[in-house]
Amino acid sequence: MATERYNARASEPKWQKAWDEAKLFETKNDDPRQKYYVLEMFPYPSGRIHMGHVRNYAMGDVVARHRRAMGYNVLHPMGWDAFGLPAENAARDRGVNPRSWTYQNIEAMKAQLKVMGLSLDWAREIATCDPSYYKHQQKMFLDFWKAGLAERKSAKVNWDPEDMTVLANEQVIDGRGWRSGALVEQRDLTQWFFKITSMSQDLLDSLDTLPKWPEKVKLMQANWIGRSEGLLIRWEIADPAAAGAAELEVYTTRPDTIFGASFMAIAADHPLARKAAAGNPELAAFIEDIGHRGTSVADIETAEKKGFDTGIRVVHPFDPEWTLPVYVANFVLMDYGTGAIFGCPSGDQRDLDFANKYGLPVVPVVMPEGADAATFRILEEAYVDDGVMINSRFLDGMKPAQAFDEVATRLSGVAVSGRPQGERKVQFRLRDWLISRQRYWGCPIPVVHCESCGAVPVPESALPVELPIDVTFDKPGNPLDHHPTWKHVECPQCGRDARRDTDTMDTFVDSSWYFARFTDPWNENAPTTLSVVDGDKGWLPVQQYIGGIEHAILHLLYSRFFARAMKATGHLNSVKEPFEGLFTQGMVVHETYKGPQGWVTPAEVKVEDFDGSRKAFLLTDGTPIEIGSIEKMSKSKKNVVDPDDIIGSYGADTARWFMLSDSPPERDVIWTEAGVEGAHRFVQRLWRLVSESAATLSSVEPKAAREGEAASISKAAHKAVKAVGEEIERLGFNKAVARIYELTNVLQTPISDIAAGKASPEMKAAVREALDMLIVLIAPMMPHLAEECFAALGGSGLVADKPWPAFDPALTVDSEIVMPVQINGKKRGDLTIARDADQVAVEKAALALDVVQKALEGKQPRKVIVVPQRIVNVVV
Repeated sequence: MATERYNARASEPKWQKAWDEAKLFETKNDDPRQKYYVLEMFPYPSGRIHMGHVRNYAMGDVVARHRRAMGYNVLHPMGWDAFGLPAENAARDRGVNPRSWTYQNIEAMKAQLKVMGLSLDWAREIATCDPSYYKHQQKMFLDFWKAGLAERKSAKVNWDPEDMTVLANEQVIDGRGWRSGALVEQRDLTQWFFKITSMSQDLLDSLDTLPKWPEKVKLMQANWIGRSEGLLIRWEIADPAAAGAAELEVYTTRPDTIFGASFMAIAADHPLARKAAAGNPELAAFIEDIGHRGTSVADIETAEKKGFDTGIRVVHPFDPEWTLPVYVANFVLMDYGTGAIFGCPSGDQRDLDFANKYGLPVVPVVMPEGADAATFRILEEAYVDDGVMINSRFLDGMKPAQAFDEVATRLSGVAVSGRPQGERKVQFRLRDWLISRQRYWGCPIPVVHCESCGAVPVPESALPVELPIDVTFDKPGNPLDHHPTWKHVECPQCGRDARRDTDTMDTFVDSSWYFARFTDPWNENAPTTLSVVDGDKGWLPVQQYIGGIEHAILHLLYSRFFARAMKATGHLNSVKEPFEGLFTQGMVVHETYKGPQGWVTPAEVKVEDFDGSRKAFLLTDGTPIEIGSIEKMSKSKKNVVDPDDIIGSYGADTARWFMLSDSPPERDVIWTEAGVEGAHRFVQRLWRLVSESAATLSSVEPKAAREGEAASISKAAHKAVKAVGEEIERLGFNKAVARIYELTNVLQTPISDIAAGKASPEMKAAVREALDMLIVLIAPMMPHLAEECFAALGGSGLVADKPWPAFDPALTVDSEIVMPVQINGKKRGDLTIARDADQVAVEKAALALDVVQKALEGKQPRKVIVVPQRIVNVVV
C-alpha cells in the first residue's frame, strides 16, 4: 500500500497546540533541576521576520530542546526591542501612533515565530516600550546616577538643524543628515552619559575570563576599548603671550619618534584653536567647515586630510632652538587623548600624507635593522615596523622600546609650569556612553530640571515616567519638547515650576539588561530576582547567547557594563559577565537578480540550466534577467525570501532543517531553492521509513542487538546518539545533521525488509530501538515531524517531553579497526583486524595480505613496524 506523504500543514499546527496546552515550555524558577539559560538576541518589531531570524532562532531552539531532553530546567524566552526611530518615522510618514504601530508589528511577528514551532516561554514575553519594563530602567538610571555611574555634561554632537535632533555618526552621510539631507552641525549640548570609561580596564581584563566567546569577538572588543601606554608631553609655546597659553599637552604612544616631529595638529574645538580663530577669520571659516562632517572613525579616515597653520609654534623638548608649527587639522578629535598630536611623518602614513601636502619636513627616525642610515629615505610610504633609531641624537642605535623609556625618563625629570614635562599615562580609546536622544519613542529620562534646584531625580514612587500618548509629529524635532503639558511639572524638591527632561534614552540601553528581566518579568519591585536571591541559584549568566556578529562590539560591551553597574547598585549580586557562552552565526545570503526595470525578487524569477550555464527569466513574461552576486538578503537588492512562503509551501521543519544542515553555523548560508527541496525530500524520506514499518514495529519491544546482523543497527544507533549530542553541545549543527543522515541510511534496507516481512525478531527489536532513538535525535531540529513519527509508532506522550536517549558505550566502540599497510613507507593496502589484536597477530595478518606477499617474492621481510591501532609498515 502506498504511503501518504507527510502533510506539514496539518501536522505542525496540531503539535504546536499540544505543546501549548501542556505548557511544556513555561519555565518555573523554583524547579530544583539544574538551570540552563539559552537566549537569542531579541528582534526589533519591524512587522516581518526574515530568514536571518529563522536561522538564529532555529539554532537557539535546538540548544534549548536538547538541554531540556538532557534533564535541565531550561529558560528560553522571547521579547521585543521595541523602542527606536523606525516607529517614530512611521508615525511621521504614515500618520500613525508609534505605540499602535509597534504593537501591531509585535503581534504579526509573534504569530510568525509561533508557526516555526519554537520552544519559547511566551509567558515571560517582554517589550521594552512597555512602562512595566522601562519603569525598572528608569530606577536603575537613578541608581547609576547616585552611584556616580551616570552624569550630565557638555559634549560635541552631530546636530541636524532641520530635524532638530542629535544624529549618531552612522546617520551622517557626506556631512548631511541621513533623513533630512541638511548639513550637519557640530554642537556642544548638555547630555547624559553612562561612565563606562570607569570600567575600561576591567572590561578589557575580563575578556580573558570568557573562554566560550569567539576569539574574533574578544579581539574586536579589546580593540574598541583600545588600551594604550604612552607619554603625556607638555610642549612649551614659543610666544605664550600671543597664543594666550603657555603650553600644549600632547599624548603619544610613540615618544621614541620625537626627533622625527615636524608639526603639531590640534582639534578644531581645542581651546588653542578657538583663541587663534578669534583674530583670524580664515581660520574661523576653516573650523566652521570642519564642523559640517561626521565624527566617526570611518569619516575621519576616509576624508581628505586638511590643515590650517595657526601661526603658533611650540619648542621642541630637547632643543630650545627648534620650533614646530601648530596646525588645526580635520583628523584630530577633542574626545581622543588631549585633542592634540605631534606629527611624525616618517612613522605614520596619515602624518606623511599631511606633511607632503603642506611641504613639511620628513625625517626618518626608525629604519629596518641592517639598513644604511646615510641613504635610508621616506618618500610616499611611512615605515611603521620595528627597527633601529636614527637621526635621533642620543637615541641613535637604540630599539624603539628602549628609546621610549629613555625619552620618558629624561622628560619626567624636567619641569614645565611646575609639572613634569613628560608623564607616563595609560589611555583608552573607549569613550563614555552618550545616552541622550532628542526623540519621542524611547524611555524617558526620569529627571526634572528646576531653576533653583538644578537636575532633580524623579522620586521612585512616581516611576514610571510614562510617555504621553497624545503627541503630534507635524513639527520638526522632538514631540516631547512641544507637548503642551507633559514637560511642565512641579520640582520634587522645592515644589516650584520645573520641566521634565525631554530627552529619551538610547535604545541600546533597553537591550543592555533585558537578559536579566527575563529571569522574573513579573517582579514589580526589582528588575530581576537576582537582587534578592543567592547568585548560584539564579539564572545568570546566560549559558548560551546567540546572535549576529554585527552586535559584537556595542551591544555586548554595553551589556557587560550594565551587568557591572547593576552589581554595583545592588540589582545583581555575584554576576559580572552577563553571557557565559557566545555564538555569532553567519548571515543568510542569496543570489541577486536584475532586470530592465531594476532589482527583482527570487519569487519573480525562474532559473534554468542550459548546457551547464544558468539563465534567469521573469516568470510573468520570460524577460531575461541578469544573475548577480550572492549577497546578504536585503530589501534594497530584493534578494529576500519570505519565511511565510517557505513555511507555507514546505513546512517549518523543512526550513529549520535546511538552515541547520547547509553549512557550519558560523558561516553564511546560501539560500537556494534546490537546497530547500533537498531538505524537504529528507523530511518525506524519514516519514516513509516510519510509516512503512509502523504497522509491524508499533507492537515490538525495542532492544539493542549485540550479536549477529542486527548488531550493526544497534551500533549505528548508539554511535549516532553519542555523536549528535556531542555536536549539538559544540553547536556543530551541520555535523549533527550529517550523523542523522548516516543513521537514516543504515536503517533504509532493514526497514524495507521489515515491510516485506523478511526481518528476524532480533532485527525488528533493534530497528525499533534505533527508530525511537532517531526520532528523539531529530526532535530538536524537526520537532513536528518527530511528534508525528512517534505517534505513528504508537508512542505515548510528547517527544518534546522525552529524555535524550542513553547510549551504551560498549556499542559505540568498533570491535574491528582498519589499519593502513605500507611497504617501504608507501601505502599499498588496508588491514581489517580486531581492535584488541596483539602485535604478533597484527604482523601475521599483515604479512598474509596478497599485496605484501607479492612484494616479498617469497623472502622474509627485513623489518615489520607496528604502531598499535594506527599503521603497519613492512620493510622489504
